[in-house]
Amino acid sequence: MPGLRVHRTEHTAVVAAPARVLYDLVADVTRWPAVFGPSVHVRHIEKGDRAERFRLWAVVGDEVRDWTSHRTLDPDALRVTFAQDHSRPPVASMGGEWLFRELPDGRTEVVLVHEFQAAGDTPENIGWINAGLDRNSPKELAALARIAELGHPVEDIVFAFEDVIDMPGAAADAYDFIDRADLWPEILPHVGKVDLTEQAPGVQRLRMETVTKDGSAHTTESIRLCFPGEQIVYKQTAAPALLFGHSGSWTFSEDELGAHVTARHTVVLNPAALKEALGPDSTLADARAYITQALGANSRATLAHAAAHTEARRAAH
Repeated sequence: MPGLRVHRTEHTAVVAAPARVLYDLVADVTRWPAVFGPSVHVRHIEKGDRAERFRLWAVVGDEVRDWTSHRTLDPDALRVTFAQDHSRPPVASMGGEWLFRELPDGRTEVVLVHEFQAAGDTPENIGWINAGLDRNSPKELAALARIAELGHPVEDIVFAFEDVIDMPGAAADAYDFIDRADLWPEILPHVGKVDLTEQAPGVQRLRMETVTKDGSAHTTESIRLCFPGEQIVYKQTAAPALLFGHSGSWTFSEDELGAHVTARHTVVLNPAALKEALGPDSTLADARAYITQALGANSRATLAHAAAHTEARRAAH
């Protein structure tokens, strides 16, 4: 914006992994909620081979904020440039780039640059933005390093799967069932305790204790974004030991046959926890199968009870 100073920050990390692996992790923004700690949800608006626009929800400070960004992808130069379309105060404008510089010893220098203007150009707003960048940027660089330095193909570590359940009744009733997670301990056998709070309309914090098929209990913490009647997305901020990251969604639709709910999961495996969790001879394939079964079974159980709920609502009307 005219009259406002442009401030520049630069955060770097040297990673023991090929530049192409790191570039690909950054280029696929759909993985970000599972890979990067601050990212909660991404929705594409436009998507091409070299350019895209999307809406991103992320944790900034103690709150979830969202903005729309456009990016240019240059796989030949190993460069990704970005800029926010419409920034939210105290940010007046924000842009930058990711650079991946191949080093002679096979390592990569990752450079994350931000250039911004602050509303009013006040010291308070400049300080708030700098603090957020200094907090989130090192976390993002560390997350990239953690995955790329494992030495496994990324698709063996980061993967997605989904279940689709068809049920009678209205999609709105199924949505209400998933939205009211505070009632789950009374209904779902695999859910123990739940603490659900709403920080802002449509932004929930969920702490939940679940019991897997083998009887072990896990406590997870999630941020949930609720888009009424359409979708509920979540990002776990405290995941089981076997996972570095986990994000997911419940998507609702309806036709003349009834409601349809898709439960989708994107996860990042933690290979270091593999043997303790699954046994000394376990493999990454075993971990993928276990996680797919465990998370999928919980989702299917939840959706089965949602189906009973929608059927009861339909019968009542």
